[in-house]
Amino acid sequence: MNKTILALTTSLALAASCGTGAFDASSVEDAVSQVSRVEPLSWWTGMKTPLQLMVQGPGISSYEVSIPGKGLKVKEVHRADSPDYLFVDVEVSAPGTYYLVFSKDGQSFKYPYIVREREKGSAARESFTQADMIYLIMPDRFASAFGDNDSAWQGGEYFDGSARPWSVPATPDKVDRMDPVARHGGDIQGMINHLDYVADLGATAIWCTPLLLDNQPAESYHGYACADYYHIDPRFGDNEHYKLFVEKAHEKGIKVIMDIVTNHCGTAHWWMDNPPFKDWYHVNEPYMQMNALFSVYMDPNAAKVDRDRQESGWFVPSMPDMNLDNPYVLRYFQQWAVWWIEYAGLDGLRVDTYPYNEPGPMSRWCKAVTDEYPNMNIVGECWDYNIPQLAYWQKDNPNKDGFNSNLPSIMDFPLEHAIHQALNEEKVNWDEGMTRIYSVLAQDFVYKDLSHMLTFFANHDHARTGDTFGQDPRKMKLALALLSTVRGIPQLYYGDEMMFLERKDCPSHDGAKRIDFPGGWEGDETDLFTAIGRAHAPAQYAHAAELHDYARTLFRWRKGCKAVQEGKTLHFLSRHNEGARNITDNTYSFFRYLPEEAVFVYINNCNEPRTLDWSHYREFVDGPVTGRDVVSGEKVTLQDGLTIGPKEALIVEFERN
Repeated sequence: MNKTILALTTSLALAASCGTGAFDASSVEDAVSQVSRVEPLSWWTGMKTPLQLMVQGPGISSYEVSIPGKGLKVKEVHRADSPDYLFVDVEVSAPGTYYLVFSKDGQSFKYPYIVREREKGSAARESFTQADMIYLIMPDRFASAFGDNDSAWQGGEYFDGSARPWSVPATPDKVDRMDPVARHGGDIQGMINHLDYVADLGATAIWCTPLLLDNQPAESYHGYACADYYHIDPRFGDNEHYKLFVEKAHEKGIKVIMDIVTNHCGTAHWWMDNPPFKDWYHVNEPYMQMNALFSVYMDPNAAKVDRDRQESGWFVPSMPDMNLDNPYVLRYFQQWAVWWIEYAGLDGLRVDTYPYNEPGPMSRWCKAVTDEYPNMNIVGECWDYNIPQLAYWQKDNPNKDGFNSNLPSIMDFPLEHAIHQALNEEKVNWDEGMTRIYSVLAQDFVYKDLSHMLTFFANHDHARTGDTFGQDPRKMKLALALLSTVRGIPQLYYGDEMMFLERKDCPSHDGAKRIDFPGGWEGDETDLFTAIGRAHAPAQYAHAAELHDYARTLFRWRKGCKAVQEGKTLHFLSRHNEGARNITDNTYSFFRYLPEEAVFVYINNCNEPRTLDWSHYREFVDGPVTGRDVVSGEKVTLQDGLTIGPKEALIVEFERN
């Protein structure tokens, strides 16, 4: 029989099996080996994002595809460079379990696909804002609840939200808590078990580093070299367990922000040996690494070769650079982000290495996500200490080249850098010490939206703050005081509330900075999750209880203080004259205020006490003011002669009339 006639006969038979009723699934055999995967894993009704299914299977491009029934309809089929892929545009109109039917030469097989009804109000979900405090967790180093996850995964299956269980590949990277770059065994249940600790600290959101499968043979613990974009690493848990984590966090009043990577995958990703298109990721011969200089995008004098290197060079040899200029790649990542938000009930996204992506496609990616979820906040890691260059990446910034990133929030690296410099400077010139903080915030006019600046003084890529501060708890308190009171969305790195230190029993490395949270593992001698454990901590954590209580007081207070969440800032230079000399005394003071409430903050970074000259602030308030010391809880009068101790912060909330 002619192949065309045979294919037509098969299609008619399928149509007949459907008739006017339901599709008779028993009439077509299941796809067992013919289809390796279909992504996204499932979908929902009522979505703005158009659905394009990526189907992978041996020789699948030679098949015709149909979907019996009326709720899911094939619109167009696209074939890739590889014969093992199909991209199928479908139209969704009703929930249900459908079947993709693949036909060739009189033979057919089916693959189930689930469309769920979208939850009411999903599109209008709220996201994280300046009213939140974000607690950053590296899951592998936070807490372990399931000891059987603490060895290399041998392979198996788990249900992932699709109609078929996922076949989980084996994972070679083993657990060794003595090795700073090995996996240590933290997992999702470990985070669930300690949600009360996070909530009690005053945090209202959690950003945890990536949980998706990272199957690199070494250093897979951090998760930034993804091997599968739709599956949680089985050593952390599974997709349903992650969804449970989000639900449990919400019960505690905690939002969840997913850390995602669009710029690169890992060399262990399943598509590396057989990508759909030749340009699915950038292939450079010889190997080319990115130049890590973001100025090439806004620099009117930049050479094209330098921009191209930034866009298509690999991050490191183990992280291939994705080509978002390929429209199928871009659409893949747009749908992927939407899928995780909808499936897990996420409250926000953090995008790793944001400026390493191609700017144009990434702008369209942001718009696609926020078109689906208008309130969704997305923060990009734009690691740049140059303030105008950083501002370039925020949504609606008036860039001369007309570029609009559509990225709502950016991470305030200049402020982070200034905090560390300022608090470590004792004898200072006119532009040093706390003047550095003033100078960074003096450039706030450059930013489009200050409420969408993520402020921090440390994260998982930085040396432990306790080490950079010389293990001085007074400096740690000053950093915490600043973080809790300056404009923006504060983010605290796990353990910095107790001045965690870098491991000293191994060479300095990122892994040595990402230490295990004491008490997160069965058998740990110290448990810093509990007040008793903090009170009896060993010498390394001698200040844990004091610092934890200080941070807890500040961030729990901040939850109810609109002035520091939403208020304007009025700050004052720390200057006085000695003859013709202009002297800075290494302090910084400012007000955060709204029409009905105000907070006064005074940071004394000196080794001597400072006496308040209240008349210096008469343009904001004339005469003494009564308020409450936020840290001590005691009533205080702001007036001439009030003393602020050495290396201390004074935070006073004005009494309300």
